[in-house]
Parts: sequence; structure tokens; C-alpha cells
Amino acid sequence: METRFKKRAKVFDIGVTAVAAALSVGIMIFGVFHFGLSNTWPELVLNIFYIACLVMMWMYFFDSPRITTEQFNYWSSVCVGMTILLRDILFAPPLASYPLHLACFTLSVLLLCTLTYFYSRKDWKSYSKSNLWAICIIDLIIATLYHVDIMYFEAADEYTNYMLTEIWIRPAITYGLVACFVTETK
Repeated sequence: METRFKKRAKVFDIGVTAVAAALSVGIMIFGVFHFGLSNTWPELVLNIFYIACLVMMWMYFFDSPRITTEQFNYWSSVCVGMTILLRDILFAPPLASYPLHLACFTLSVLLLCTLTYFYSRKDWKSYSKSNLWAICIIDLIIATLYHVDIMYFEAADEYTNYMLTEIWIRPAITYGLVACFVTETK
């Protein structure tokens, strides 16, 4: 199989991202079976979008003729945008700290607007690397704020470890997607 990327650093970036995201999705699927579908169905819906991103990343990495760069860009952006809309905006988890909740909500709306602005235009190859990294950085900040709230303000229970895993899946995937997109910029 021929890969799209030839540099070892790029292959390593995307490989680590894929392994980390696949392990995280696997842990979350185990959590769905462990805690029952009635308690964890939102995680299963999010995992469908995460798995779609991983499959597209796999196809893109191995230069599949079934997915073009434009299709990869569009559909992965849609999947990440749907997870932002569902997990962080429409069904945002209640946080113990209201300022952290407000910051996460505001950053989530900013991230969704950033995705729409950067990736919905036709001439997306003209974006600079800093524009592409902005998405990953905003997502990392959101995940860090959720992590701080869960670790320091919420009471620990049997769901805590699964929530911490779920929080970091999307930043891992956005890092991989940005690593793929950066190679396609001018």
C-alpha cells in the first residue's frame, strides 16, 4: 500500500494520532457496554463521528482513490463540527464551576465558527499553518478546561475516568486532521 506522506515526522504524527484516538474510542465503546446503553447513548453517537474521522484519516493516509483531498477536508470538518455542536453546545455537560462552563461554551461556539470559516470556503488550500493550528489549540483549551473542572470541582465517581478519556478524543483527532491539512497548504 502506498502512503500519501513520505516524511517520517508526518507519518509519526498521524500514526500516533490514529492509535491514541482508536484506543480512546475503544475505551469509550467499552464504557457504553459497561454502564449500559441507556446511560451512555450520547457517547455512542459521538463515537460514530469519531470513528468516521478515523476511517477517513486511514483512507487519506493510504491515498485511497475513493476519497479526494476535498472530500476528506469537507467530511472530516463536518464530523468534528457535529461533535462540537452535540457535545459542547446542544448537550453541554453541566459543570460545577459556572465560569468554566461559560468559557467552554464560548470557546465551543468560537471553534465551530472557526471550522466553518476556515474549511467551508472553496479556496481552503490558501490558509496558513497558523490558521489551521488555531482549531487544534482552541480544542485543546476546551479539553483542558473540562479536565480541570472534572478533576478539581466535580466529585469523583465511576464515570470520571471515562469522561476524562472522552474529553481528549476530539483534540487527538483534530491534531491528526490538522497534521493532514497542513501538508496540503500552499
